[in-house]
Amino acid sequence: MNPVTLLPFIVLIGAMFLMTRSAKKKQAAAANMRNEMQPGTGVRTIGGMYATVKELHDDSVLLEIAPGVHAVYAKNSIGAVLDDAEYNRIVHGDEEELDVDGAVVPDDASSLTELDVADDSADADDVAKIDLGKKAEADDTEADDTEPADKKSDGKSDGEADAK
Repeated sequence: MNPVTLLPFIVLIGAMFLMTRSAKKKQAAAANMRNEMQPGTGVRTIGGMYATVKELHDDSVLLEIAPGVHAVYAKNSIGAVLDDAEYNRIVHGDEEELDVDGAVVPDDASSLTELDVADDSADADDVAKIDLGKKAEADDTEADDTEPADKKSDGKSDGEADAK
């Protein structure tokens, strides 16, 4: 056989090998994560439910979904084991205390685009406001769009077509 005809098969086999290898690594990492669970650990199931681990068994886990509410889940249904700070932030709404040297992050970008008139009162007057409207075109089309009062509207509102 010609080596050129074997090249696509060799590439295909190599790609399959690489894909199965990465999938096995992901499965091993997930199994290792599930084995590290301990009672009291916060977890997220593959269904997106947050709970606390109460008991561990060979293939199952007893989770406390709410205070006094327990449910048995398969170990394979645990999607992520969360650290205490992340679990408390998600479930209880605890805010993380970040010290960023007193930096204040605004909720929106309006404070970044507005001029500070108190600091630059002379410069603020010199800056011309940009008008993004289309007033000139709007005036021209307004005259064309007006209908005579005696014209019938056929009972159709704007946007309705004659499609059947």
